[in-house]
Amino acid sequence: MRMNESLFTTVYNSKTFQEQGVKIIDILAKHLEEVTQGMGQAIPFNNADDEYEFWKNYTFNSPEDFIQKLCDRSVRVHHKKYMGHQVSAPAPLATLAALTSAFLNNGSAVFEMGIANNAIERLLTELLCKKIGFNSKSGGVLTSGGSLANLTALLTAKAHYLKQHPTAKRLGIMVGDQAHYSIERTARIMGLENEALVLIPTSNDFTVATKEIDRVYQNASEKGIAIFAFVGNAPSTATGKIDDLKFIGDYCKQHNLWFHIDAAHGGAAIFSKKYAKDLEGIEMADSIIIDGHKMMMMPALTTAVLYKNGSNAYHTFKQKADYLLSATEEEDWSNFGKRTFECTKNMMAIEWYVMLNVYGEKLFDQFVTLTYDNCRMLANKINKHPNLELAVYPDTNILCFRYFDQHKTDEELNQINSSLRQELLEEGEFYILKTILNNKTYIRLNSMNPFTEESDYDLILEKIIKKGVAIV
Repeated sequence: MRMNESLFTTVYNSKTFQEQGVKIIDILAKHLEEVTQGMGQAIPFNNADDEYEFWKNYTFNSPEDFIQKLCDRSVRVHHKKYMGHQVSAPAPLATLAALTSAFLNNGSAVFEMGIANNAIERLLTELLCKKIGFNSKSGGVLTSGGSLANLTALLTAKAHYLKQHPTAKRLGIMVGDQAHYSIERTARIMGLENEALVLIPTSNDFTVATKEIDRVYQNASEKGIAIFAFVGNAPSTATGKIDDLKFIGDYCKQHNLWFHIDAAHGGAAIFSKKYAKDLEGIEMADSIIIDGHKMMMMPALTTAVLYKNGSNAYHTFKQKADYLLSATEEEDWSNFGKRTFECTKNMMAIEWYVMLNVYGEKLFDQFVTLTYDNCRMLANKINKHPNLELAVYPDTNILCFRYFDQHKTDEELNQINSSLRQELLEEGEFYILKTILNNKTYIRLNSMNPFTEESDYDLILEKIIKKGVAIV
């Protein structure tokens, strides 16, 4: 036997795969048990140069040793004191589905390559559209992340507008100034002019100032900018506040604008009996995106792009690839390459499908409701303390607040809050963030973990107050 044949036999040996898999799952299971109970740090913080040196000098002993080191030196999103970025603590079952997707490696741009996944993806997007309140003409696809999803939806909006106005020039998008930065990136990628991203100021609660919408729209029109889409936030990333979707929907209907909702974070509330009402107007959208890896316990990245009229998506990407896709004018739901950027698309639908079939919609209902409730509980505690100040009362599970001292200037408070957050980061017991709103530095906390208890929230507030007083 030639050497390379022997190596391939070793690489693809099923018994070795099983043995390694068992060892690795054991490591991950122990990690899960420890961090959900709050053992160890939420973030083993290190500076970039030192971490680079560690891995540069690391001696690879075995796959199991590497996985253990990776767990030890990575952010623990399953940790009950993780309150950082908007990524979920993925459900173990969903990660096993993701493992299966990686193992089967069926790129699902075309049906013949993604046979099972593509059928499942249609079932899933139909369910999501129904939960939103769309009718049978709706449809959608899954894609890799909210940024790509926003770009996909707004490209559809642009194609739809140009089909009606083929000679239109200087196209523009209206959006509140608290929108996710992917909207600005989308405008640049689409080749729109610098002034084409038409920003609407926000009210004191950081939602779009509805009274300013028409003024901004008319001003853009006078400059010769043809607004083709309006983006509503559900919620904005920085503050977690939800725009008045119904008002925006009515305005878009009156002015024949494409209404797109960035519900990457908050869209999962369609499953919450308690909080679905906060998304009133979502059914008026022409397109919506919802991340599975934020509030639906999926591993990253998986995002649904959903359309009120599913046929609009077929005008977004037109290309000649006879070896892959046949040219047809009619809808072709099973070949997702006609509606997405991705030509090799993960089998991400199976993660959603297995979670829904094993646990049901009630899991997402309970998760959204619990994390939203916890965030309000924490906001109420902050409101009662003289040394803490909310930026705004939360709509979702994102909370912005700061250490406050009435004798300090905002500039001094900015330094205090930056310093105490950095101390907490380096200690690693909790992982929280910071943000800047109206030139004020705030602590930004996400209630993302169902295992986080009231005592954990009490402790982080206690630490912030203690550190703030010490710095002052």
